[in-house]
Amino acid sequence: MIKFFRKIRYDLMEKNKTGKYFKYAIGEIILVVIGILIALQINNLNENRKERIREQVVLKQLKEDYKADLSQLLEKMSTREKILVSGIRLLKAFDKPFGINRDSIIKDIAVINNDPTFDPIQNNLSSSGNLMLISNRRLNHLLSNWSSDVVAVQEIELIWADKAKGQLDIITSELGIGRDLANSFLSDSSHLWLLDKNPNSFNMEIGNSKLGAPANEILTDKRLESIIASGISLNRSANIQSEALRKRILEILDLIETEIKN
Repeated sequence: MIKFFRKIRYDLMEKNKTGKYFKYAIGEIILVVIGILIALQINNLNENRKERIREQVVLKQLKEDYKADLSQLLEKMSTREKILVSGIRLLKAFDKPFGINRDSIIKDIAVINNDPTFDPIQNNLSSSGNLMLISNRRLNHLLSNWSSDVVAVQEIELIWADKAKGQLDIITSELGIGRDLANSFLSDSSHLWLLDKNPNSFNMEIGNSKLGAPANEILTDKRLESIIASGISLNRSANIQSEALRKRILEILDLIETEIKN
């Protein structure tokens, strides 16, 4: 084909048809440009197709990750709800301590001693450049802000974790009820965090301490009352933030599902 066009050009030059030669040259240039543009367009289409394939792979992985995150978040929210119920029941016992069963007090304090923390699956969307593959603008925006949304929950969780593992441990140790709390914890078959859902898989009997403070002494400890109130406040705040995060995850999953179907 190139030889054919070259022969025509030489024939025009030999016959001294300069005007026709220039017209032909311009036409040839236009044809070359059109060919280049078509080749570029085909290349762009191929690249777009490859990007969409990679996007689908990323979306499907994100779907699994966020479904797991949602399941974990709901588990943490449920644990916090138990903390709130036990905390309120303990404060009522502080207000009216007469006739309160010591075992029920220990059980509620053991629940309060939990420090549920949300630890979502880490992805490397930004650092790997995969975030650029997400073509849906709303979804891209939500994924970009995901880390800061999680931090809003974790900041509150960490405050309570420090109190639960610091101040509360000291108070219960001084009251001599550490063994009682451990026994209550080990006897509880409703731990949501267990991978093995067999209700008997975690149970272990270590018995209560004979040295622990009686019910009336426990319910007159000002520090314990204070830390329980703090636990209610912080876990309530964490659950409010978690509810907002739950809705965010559901929106992300809906958008991912729509993009996968498209």
